[in-house]
Amino acid sequence: MFRTKDRSVIVGSTSARVSGAVMALSLVAMLAAGPARAHDVAGLKPVAGEKAASLSAPLVDEDAPLQILVSLSEQRLDVYRGTRLIETTRVSSGKAGHGTPTGVFSILEKRRRHFSNIYDNAPMPYMQRLTWSGIALHEGRVPNYPASHGCVRLPRGFAKNLFGMTEHGGHVIVTRGRTHPDEIVSAALPGSGSRATEVASLDESIVGLRPGLPAPAIADSEPATVGAIGNVELQAQPGEPLRMLITRATPVERVREMQRLLDRLGYRPGPVDGVMGRKTRDAIRLFQEGAELPITGNPTDVVLKALYKEAGESGPSTGRLLVRRKFKEIYAAGITLKDPDAPLGTYLFTLIGKDRGGPRWMGVAAEEVEGVSAASVLDRIEWTAEARAFVEGQLAIGSSLTVTDRPFRLHSGLGTDFVVMTRQ
Repeated sequence: MFRTKDRSVIVGSTSARVSGAVMALSLVAMLAAGPARAHDVAGLKPVAGEKAASLSAPLVDEDAPLQILVSLSEQRLDVYRGTRLIETTRVSSGKAGHGTPTGVFSILEKRRRHFSNIYDNAPMPYMQRLTWSGIALHEGRVPNYPASHGCVRLPRGFAKNLFGMTEHGGHVIVTRGRTHPDEIVSAALPGSGSRATEVASLDESIVGLRPGLPAPAIADSEPATVGAIGNVELQAQPGEPLRMLITRATPVERVREMQRLLDRLGYRPGPVDGVMGRKTRDAIRLFQEGAELPITGNPTDVVLKALYKEAGESGPSTGRLLVRRKFKEIYAAGITLKDPDAPLGTYLFTLIGKDRGGPRWMGVAAEEVEGVSAASVLDRIEWTAEARAFVEGQLAIGSSLTVTDRPFRLHSGLGTDFVVMTRQ
């Protein structure tokens, strides 16, 4: 369940009654920073004081990335530049039987004129594709209820304006309830170095909001993601943001990493396939005998720590880091994810700027889990020096980090960023 706040923007004659003090604060904020604009707001239910709250957000650089947030329950789309709300509109999402999926998406393709190849060549002007299976933002009829076949329909003027504002790869987050980005500081975010972990402004009411040497991210038997994965040496390209994803290592991946080390050290575990077969257990027994550990053939935490120490590597890796740039996978590594079997939820963190204190990140809750917050999730991530150095050498404004325990491989194939669907 999302515990997001209803923070609707007050606009013109549709605004609810607000006090003179709030109205004055709104006017001062608008003069200082320019208002968030609303389009076709008929049917929205504004909440008193909302505009003042939104416009009092900290100023952000004009270079801060755009982020588009869609609320299905409110049939609403908000556009943020950094943490500042700059545009809002009503929308029409998927009707019963054709629901719009929730999750973290990015803009894969843009076409001013497009016609559906699924629904009778229906026109889809100003189309911005979110999945290759047919979900997109586009101009269309926008009644005050869900009416599409899964896409998010936008009013005519807004669809054209939004089309001109966005870029390929820009994030679109679809949630059931309404959410918003907030600035966050954590030593676990790339570039933050030894800065103390601290949540700057993630509201607790909405926050319920791999490193080691590079290693293969997928097994031969698993659905492949695009791009070569491994120790890829790239020149820094500060203009091209990274797309990073951290998730729990699967049991198969953990066994495969153990087999890789046993094989490297000469214990002959058989195929490096992630299967705990007889040869792998025999190899563990040989290692336990040499390490003067109880000979059980079981890969306990004590055994794994001793194995990684003998191999001279950090670990064991309980999480995975995957990195893409321009829809191509460029790097993968193991990381340590503390308490790896505990839930994570889904959070998106985006680099919005840099100042004298270091990088500035914002966070958005895409899927909340009871008892879990953005801060507690970040506190569980431990990078290796190698993985952190690689990522920090490639960071650019707009780079993002998705942390999730949801499956992503099915939707994150050829020509995509990491697509994480939280619900259909």
